[in-house]
Amino acid sequence: MANLKSSQKDARRTARRTVRNTIVKSRLKTLGKKVKSLADKNSPELTAAARVYVSALDKAVKSGVIHFNSARRHKAQVAKIAKI
Repeated sequence: MANLKSSQKDARRTARRTVRNTIVKSRLKTLGKKVKSLADKNSPELTAAARVYVSALDKAVKSGVIHFNSARRHKAQVAKIAKI
């Protein structure tokens, strides 16, 4: 356990952020898998799922969960698959 009061606060803050980041990253992985599975099936819901995924990527970048370039790479891959 940390000794300084500010270090204790940092530890609590890190714990909260870790939980948030885990939830967001898990959701991104799920949405990515959904887009890829719909692309394999040539489903008509592909464009809607792709838009939801791209929106979630943008929100994750905005909150600092993933890096900007990582989101750009995933968005480019989805655009290639979904042709949006």
